[in-house]
Order: sequence, then C-alpha cells, then structure tokens
Amino acid sequence: MFSLHTRGIFSLKFTDITYLACCYEFSPTGFDFQAFLSLFSLTIDFGLTFLIQEAFRRIFVNLHVYFRYLENYMAEEEEIIQANYSEDSIQTLEWNEHIRRRPGMYIGKLGDGASHDDGIYVLIKEVLDNSIDEFAMGNGKVIDIEVSFQEKKVVIRDYGRGIPLGKLVDCVSKINTGAKYDSKAFQKTVGLNGVGTKAVNALSSYFKVQSIREGKTKIAEFSKGIITNEEAIKDCSLESGTFVEFVADATVFGSYFYLNEYIEKMVWNYVYLNKGLSINYNGKKYFSRNGLLDLLDNNIEREEILYPIIHVRDADFEFALTHSGKQYGEEYYSFVNGQNTTQGGTHQAAFREAFVKTVREFYKKDFEPGDIRSGIVCALSIRIQEPVFESQTKTKLGSSHMEPNGQGQSVKNYVHDIIKKHLDNFLHINGETAEALLQKILQSEKERKEMANIKKIAKESSKKASLHNRKLRDCRVHYNSSHTDRLASTLFITEGDSASGSITKSREVNTQAVFSLKGKPLNCFGLSKKIVYENEEFNLLQSALNIDEDMENLRYNNIVFATDADVDGMHIRLLLLTFFLQFFPDLIRAGHVYILQTPLFRVRNRQKTIYCYTEEERVNALKKLGSNAEITRFKGLGEISPDEFKHFIGKDMRLDPVILKKDSGIREVLTYYMGKNTPERQQFIMQNLRTEEEI
Repeated sequence: MFSLHTRGIFSLKFTDITYLACCYEFSPTGFDFQAFLSLFSLTIDFGLTFLIQEAFRRIFVNLHVYFRYLENYMAEEEEIIQANYSEDSIQTLEWNEHIRRRPGMYIGKLGDGASHDDGIYVLIKEVLDNSIDEFAMGNGKVIDIEVSFQEKKVVIRDYGRGIPLGKLVDCVSKINTGAKYDSKAFQKTVGLNGVGTKAVNALSSYFKVQSIREGKTKIAEFSKGIITNEEAIKDCSLESGTFVEFVADATVFGSYFYLNEYIEKMVWNYVYLNKGLSINYNGKKYFSRNGLLDLLDNNIEREEILYPIIHVRDADFEFALTHSGKQYGEEYYSFVNGQNTTQGGTHQAAFREAFVKTVREFYKKDFEPGDIRSGIVCALSIRIQEPVFESQTKTKLGSSHMEPNGQGQSVKNYVHDIIKKHLDNFLHINGETAEALLQKILQSEKERKEMANIKKIAKESSKKASLHNRKLRDCRVHYNSSHTDRLASTLFITEGDSASGSITKSREVNTQAVFSLKGKPLNCFGLSKKIVYENEEFNLLQSALNIDEDMENLRYNNIVFATDADVDGMHIRLLLLTFFLQFFPDLIRAGHVYILQTPLFRVRNRQKTIYCYTEEERVNALKKLGSNAEITRFKGLGEISPDEFKHFIGKDMRLDPVILKKDSGIREVLTYYMGKNTPERQQFIMQNLRTEEEI
C-alpha cells in the first residue's frame, strides 16, 4: 500500500503496482509529464473503471504544480518538527501588534487601492461608520471628508456628540472598548464589536483623534497604534463632534493609492441610505432627497428600464426596483444598517423569495423564479438590531431575526410582509407597470425555452471538456468559499500558450488561476446570450467563472485581463470587455474586472534591475542606473520569464480597475467601435493614425 497525503489537496491510496511505478517517475525537481501519460495509459488494461480513469486524469493534469507545493509543505513540516516547542514558543501580543500581523482578520485584504474592497478604503469606512452611527442617533447632520491623494492623508470630521473626553484614548486604542455594546445607547448601528477605529489606528503611520464635547476638547496622536502625544483637556469654542486624521502605513499597505471613484461611490451610498445627511467630500456637497430611488436613478440609464422605478419605504426596510431590457441576470445594491453588503445575506435572500411569491400570486401563474427576476435591478436596505455578519468586513448578513439572540420577528417574515403588502398594492394601482412586468416575464420565459436545448448541449460539452481541457489551470481557494483568502482569488485571462505558460509557472497556486484563450475571441456586440453557449470558448469561460445562473456563486473575486501591451493585446482587451459589458455588466459594476499592467521595459546594470511601466519610469531608471545600463523592451508576456513574472503578479501587482459609470456612454462607444459602422470607423482610424517610435 502506498499513500500520498497533502494539506487539503487530495489523499490517494495506490494499490495497483502500475500506479506505484508512476509515482516513482516524479523527481524532487519535477517530473516528465509525457512519461507519466505513457505509464498512465498502461493502467487502462488493468481493469480500472472509466470513472476512476477520468478522476485520475483530472487530478494529474497539473500534478507538477501540486508536487511543487508538496515539497514546500514537507520542508515546512520538517522545520516545525525540528523546532523546540517550549514555554519560550508562547507569545502574547499587544493589541496593535496583533492587528498589524493579522490585518486580514480586521479589514479583509490589504491591496494597493486598485480594488474597491482594498484595506485602505475599509479604513475610511470604519471611521465614517462611527460618524454615521452618530447621525442615525439624531446627532449631527453634516460630515466633512478631505482626502489628499498626494499626501495620502484622510481627514474626517463629524458634528455629533463627540467621544467622552475621559475615554478618548481608550476608545481608539483598547480592543473591545466602546459604547455600542449597550444597545440602548446605539440602536441598529453597524459597528458593534469595538474594533474598527482601533484597526485604523494600528494600521496608520500617523493617527490623530480630537473630541469636542460640551465646550471642552482633548487631542491624542498615535503612530502604528502607539501613543506619541496626549494633550490635557482644555476649553474649546468649536462645535461638538469628532475629528479623525490618519495616514495608512506604507510598511503594511505597500505603494498604495486612493481612487476618487471608489471614495465617491462610498460617499453616495451613505447619503442614499441616510435621509437628511449631507457629506462634504473634498469641497463638494453630497445629498439625497429620495434615498434608494436616487441610487437606482443615478446608476442605470432611463432608456434601459422597462417601467418606472418602484420605491417603497416602510419602517426599517426600504427598496427600489425595476427591470432592465438591456441586461441579463439580477443586479442588487444591498445594505444593512448603512453597510454595503456586496454579497447579500439573509435580507437579500428573503427579498428574492418574497418578490417571486408576490408576483406569482398577483398574476395567478406559477412562473419560474428565474423568469421573474431576470433583468431585475434592485436596491434594498434593512436596519436590524445588533446585526451578525460573516466577517469584520461585513459584506454578508448572517442574522436570522430582527433582534439579537433570535428575538423578535424573523428577517424572512419581516421582509415578506412588507413586499406582499406594498408591491401587491402598487401593481393593482399601476396597471401599465403590471403589464410591462408581465411582458418582461413572458419574454424571459420565451428566451429561456429557446436556449434550453442549447444550454443542455453546452453544459454537456463543458463537462466533457473540463475532464481533459487544459485551458483552465485552477487554484485551490475560491471566492464562493468561506476560506480566509477568498478575497484574493484571481482568474487571469491570457492570450496564447506562451503567456499563460509564464503566468502558470509563476502564479500563487492557492489563489491564482489561469484561463488561456486560443487567440482573439469573437466580437459578440449586438448578439444574444445564445452565443455564450454556442461559442465553446465563451461557454468554458462562463463555466470557469460559475456565472451561468447568477453571480452569487462567482468563483473568483478578481477577473484580470492579462494581454500584451501591443495593438493585438489591446484588441483582445476590447473584445473581452465587450463580452462582459454585453452579458455580465454587473460583474464590472461590482468591481470584479481588472486589466493587468505589465512592464514595458527592463533597465538593469550589474547591481540592480528596475522594471518600468511607462516611458517616464524608463527615463528615471536610466538616471538612477546610468546611461550605460541595459534596456530591454518587452513586446509580449511570453518574452518575460517565469522568474521575472512572479514579481508582476505578486504583492506588488499593478491592476487597472474597469469602472462603469452611468455617464460613461458605454453603449455608444461599443456601437461605434464594435458595431457594423465600418466606413465611419475606418475614417476615424485614418484621421487619428499615429506611429510609435521603437525603443
């Protein structure tokens, strides 16, 4: 008997002598895959079933990657075994050291600012949440925010009651210290565990807090969670409230940057969800009169919706919805106590179920849930007491009841009662909307039936292809799992085998997967979703992402286009963008799609190598290394060796996010550049043609 065990990968027992021989083919430095296949084919004569054969084929197709991981694992285990485990091995960390060593436990992932859920935006949100909670309690209707993009300094000032002066230092530097444990003082707030502001303090190279309360003030300053200055309480004529200033620590976050679009979206969400609140962000006032109605109105094109937005606000629940005639699937803007729950949760599940049930009862027809919700665009917000989230980043609600400890009405029944009452009444009163909704459902039903056979064939094809298809080199951790590294799950979409080969060999196999394109994908602009199933490449990509039915089980948090920085690479990017904008725009709106930046130049001398992403960086590198330095111009990803490529997709990876706005004019741009107006486009190219000097 021969057993092979690895940490969470697979556990196999080989009783057949032929498989034992196969295992011995692998050497510490790798293995001969072709030799393995030859040995593997011999086993077919040993009477193994087809199922077992296919299972082994799938397991071993990327076994060289697994064995590389196994070597590292065995080395780690050997080091642990040899270590002297004693009293000296036990450590007690200070509160700030624990946060700095394990920041993911408190703010999710770190990132450099390219992604909307990167840690630097969570820091802003954690401070703002406290100000919003003050507003929700009826204290202070204005919040001021200033972000210096060059200095990377964030200043937030509210006009609430101010932190009690005697506890100011404790509130920002002692874990599990705060007023929100008493639900009578803070009803239905977001921050309940006394961690948020402390995490901001610990992860900032500079942190200043000032509280103004009842004509008195106190100031404290910190660096990396360690107090550097504490002033005595003194008189103050300023308006009551709290002032927080911080600079995120570059030793934790690396070379980070703030994107105005992400902060502006965060600010808009706060004012949509808090009627009467004004936020002044970098000199501009943000205010919403109609809550979630304004949110939908500012995020979707009027000509795309099939009927006027339905808007309902009832006690602790608010929703606004309509259907789009230009997109497939479902799109939700989901919130709990003002927190953007990007992954939904119990409240969103209750809404989806209640909407289907109410529509069925209104039309007295047993429509398919997918037909009813296809094309829906909805914003929903609920406020509950002491909400339970799945993590400190609060992206998915786990509470089952409106009150803690299973007390009060269930979230499901609460949402169902409101939807039933208001939506049913609205449809009875507004006949035109009811008819438009019915026609949309019937159209979705017709399209589903037309595509049923195509989808069946496509699914069977993708299942067969997945058994021996080498286009996808998968990773182990996925976005739709509960793994702590799920936010780092990434799918690189590459062009050709040479580029995918470099990425595959240099990737982090736990969180990074690779999908290889044959070449340029089909221009799908103006085509129906049927092409997604008929086109093999699109079908396999859709299956890899796991977005056939909806976005809830998306397998990768980051979808990254990794193409050459030449004309063909740009064209492939545009074709891929067309595919996602045409059929899966909600992936882009949710901030999942990026473009990988790869260096254009390598400048080096005998002592140092600098990779340059722009012409300006190349010039600066030459100044540092001298005019005699060697310059290499990268024309394709395949020219970059795996040893070099690992630096470009590691912790210093540069990503350009694809951001979709209402006023982007996407449909007009796609119609012009990807449509059938060939003469106009040809004339545009001729008028704007330019040459690039070869370096």
